[in-house]
Amino acid sequence: MQDVVTWLKENGGLKIIDEPLDVELEIPHIAYVEVKKEDSRPILFTKPVNKAKGIEYDMPVLMNIFANKEITEKIFGKHPDDVAEGIEELLKLKPPKTFKAKLAMIPKLFSLKNVFPKRLKFRGECQEVIIPKEEVDLDRLPILKTWEEDGGPFITMGQVYTQSLDGQMQNLGMYRLQQYDKNRLGMHWQIHKDASHFFDQYQKAGKKMPVTVAIGGDPLYIWCGQAPMPHGMFEMLLYGFVRNKNAQLVKSVSNDIYIPRDVDIVIEGFVDPKLMEIEGPFGDHTGYYTLKEPFPVMEVETITMKKEPVFAATVVGKPPLEDKYMGWATERVFLPMLKPMAPDLIDYNMPENGVFHNLILAKMKVMYKGHAQQFMHAFWGVGQMSFVKHALFVGEDAPELEASEALTEHILNRLSKEKVLITSGIVDHLDHSSKEQFVGGKLGVDATGDEVEDGMEALLDDDALLEKIQQIDSSVVALKQYMTHTKNPICIIAVNKKKSQLKLIKKLKELKAHIKLLVIVDEANNDLNDPYMLVWRVVNNIDAQRDVKLKPFIAIDATNKSEVDGFEREWPGDTFCTKAVLDSLQEKGLIDIDKAFIQRFGLLPFKSE
Repeated sequence: MQDVVTWLKENGGLKIIDEPLDVELEIPHIAYVEVKKEDSRPILFTKPVNKAKGIEYDMPVLMNIFANKEITEKIFGKHPDDVAEGIEELLKLKPPKTFKAKLAMIPKLFSLKNVFPKRLKFRGECQEVIIPKEEVDLDRLPILKTWEEDGGPFITMGQVYTQSLDGQMQNLGMYRLQQYDKNRLGMHWQIHKDASHFFDQYQKAGKKMPVTVAIGGDPLYIWCGQAPMPHGMFEMLLYGFVRNKNAQLVKSVSNDIYIPRDVDIVIEGFVDPKLMEIEGPFGDHTGYYTLKEPFPVMEVETITMKKEPVFAATVVGKPPLEDKYMGWATERVFLPMLKPMAPDLIDYNMPENGVFHNLILAKMKVMYKGHAQQFMHAFWGVGQMSFVKHALFVGEDAPELEASEALTEHILNRLSKEKVLITSGIVDHLDHSSKEQFVGGKLGVDATGDEVEDGMEALLDDDALLEKIQQIDSSVVALKQYMTHTKNPICIIAVNKKKSQLKLIKKLKELKAHIKLLVIVDEANNDLNDPYMLVWRVVNNIDAQRDVKLKPFIAIDATNKSEVDGFEREWPGDTFCTKAVLDSLQEKGLIDIDKAFIQRFGLLPFKSE
């Protein structure tokens, strides 16, 4: 993979767009539309420009590198399950007892020497061009602005390399980086991440923290940057394990951090722990804007690059996106690392429309009463799994976890109030639904047992049920029922919200013969005929302790929260495309979408029909 563009042409059906396009909105909008297609492909934009600044860039922009499962598997050079199998073998490795067993172990041990990164004593291809501090200008890079309300341009696929104060630990993370001006970047490392822990060390010592950001190179570097490695383990060990060859690292020009020799662009600098600046807003992978918040600032010392660099970027927003395929690989590779703390775990799945940390589906071998609840607490107590908000567990007789319709039916036939666990714990930095940042409600569902006996008492069709509900409360404007053949049909209603929906839930008590599981969403921007995006909305918008009620039936309030709910934090908006940009790209023939596509993926605002 010395030349990623050539490799993608030969292996990934690379789409090349030669028309001059703006790094503000135009390029990101095309990538955003492309990755939502069934046959999505990587895209190379050969002539990026910045119309507002009057810049024509001399390097192309590469997007959607992980465009589908097939290309992701090719990037790995093997199926992620094969990587997981190798990790599982290592975890089960025991000292050999016989001479024959020792001989059999030699090849495995010999291959492990390739795991450890190799530090080179010479400069790499990424340092063919060196720009000194006095000439640094981040405007030379085609940094994208994805959404209209973004606080500025953001580097979205930066590999952020940091090290502990004593230099003993290194970390690779993938954090967004806001460009403030020609030589400063906002460092959005979240409070729970290793880079933030390192920052705390420098802050206590009163020393500036060295940081090096790499862009491009082998796409596997990018994947390693988002991999949930255990604390203290350098992510480039994972690169060596997957590739079965050492990552070759070179020293940064202006600090002691080592980075891969073959990346395209390197941004080096220091973070002063005494300086913070407002970062954001930014339309993030949750599909919502993350709000303005103070974060550390990196002052750039130097920029190095290849002679002909390629600027890699990703687009984030509402699913499905490129992280769907990156997350799929992560899910498969890290299964063996979950099993030691949950040994009867068979498999798990983190659907992309659950934004990964908001929803986990797990299949397990049930050995005793309360086993599923034990698993819930185990998941919520370890590493990045602790950020999971909603965990649904099924037994080994359940359908495949990716068979969404069959699995939903299986769960609904086993759903009972008695096996719903509501608790609280840590939530992701980006979670917007909890009443306070970092701590919020957790929901666990044990659907591992036999089918429940009691089903719907008196099923009504959608029109009849809507009429009855509207007689009770006229704010309800639409209704649709799903899985009506199961023991727990799902009734979804859209409301024109003026007050807390907890009052509505209480008023609907008289209809409990017709409702088993109620989900409430806002009328605006929710299509009741699109279950994929409804799942996305619900798991994003609820705090289980506040929004899930078990009386008079199971009810979920997934509406946007405000002062009528006693919610005091600012509620962020959805990420929406800019209509004028979509229209322009459509006229130029650069995208081909219709109204159904736009509504299906929530590209523009709309009202429920």
